[in-house]
Amino acid sequence: MSTVHVMNQRHQAADSLDYFPTPPWATRAMLHEVLIPRQNFWFPLSEMTALDPCCGGGHMVVPLREVFRQVEYSDVHDWGFNPPIRDFTFESRASLEADGRIVPDWLFVNPPFNIAQSFFDTALKIARRGVAFFVRVSWLSGQERYSLIYGPNPPTFVVHFAERVSLMEGVWDPELSSATDYVWLAWVDGMPPQPPIWLRPGMEKTYTKQSDMALATPGEAKRRLAKRKEEASRVAAEKVGA
Repeated sequence: MSTVHVMNQRHQAADSLDYFPTPPWATRAMLHEVLIPRQNFWFPLSEMTALDPCCGGGHMVVPLREVFRQVEYSDVHDWGFNPPIRDFTFESRASLEADGRIVPDWLFVNPPFNIAQSFFDTALKIARRGVAFFVRVSWLSGQERYSLIYGPNPPTFVVHFAERVSLMEGVWDPELSSATDYVWLAWVDGMPPQPPIWLRPGMEKTYTKQSDMALATPGEAKRRLAKRKEEASRVAAEKVGA
């Protein structure tokens, strides 16, 4: 498979919805390499429920449905998956129950970067068993995050990928390759912090399914790169002619 290499930095405007779909294989790797092998600590995931509160196009919901007994989802915007429109930062167990929704055992989320702290605070109050966040590696750093998150609530699992998980705004393009690193962080109720985990190379090949292509937009990175080059050439030509 050909790849398009881009520096796809995730720096969005403060009011951006920050939609960067998670490749389905990255969620499957977390489930099958980390959580399922350790199910002796909790009930099997097949007997539990999960919620993705910023589901986007369903890229994380699909692999969750393969494992959990029941999966619910929502988002503040409909990206084509027809979700219930709900703002997770205002959510609570009471609000979920009042609307006939599950209070999940597990909560999985790729949170909007600018408000990830609010998502974390809400997630810990809602999930009964565990919280799994898919975030940039840089989210591990910062004195404020240490004071608010990692000091009082050190993660049970810090899960690194040997291969990069490539994300881009608005779509999942399997042909994309970027220089940004992501990790899974998980907090499991009653389970002490474990040593960091490195997922071996080959996770994308192992955990990508042909059916995932229904969620993909192959070639989008190449198209965007060509458009940027075209725009840059136009601007340069205008400057020369000015």
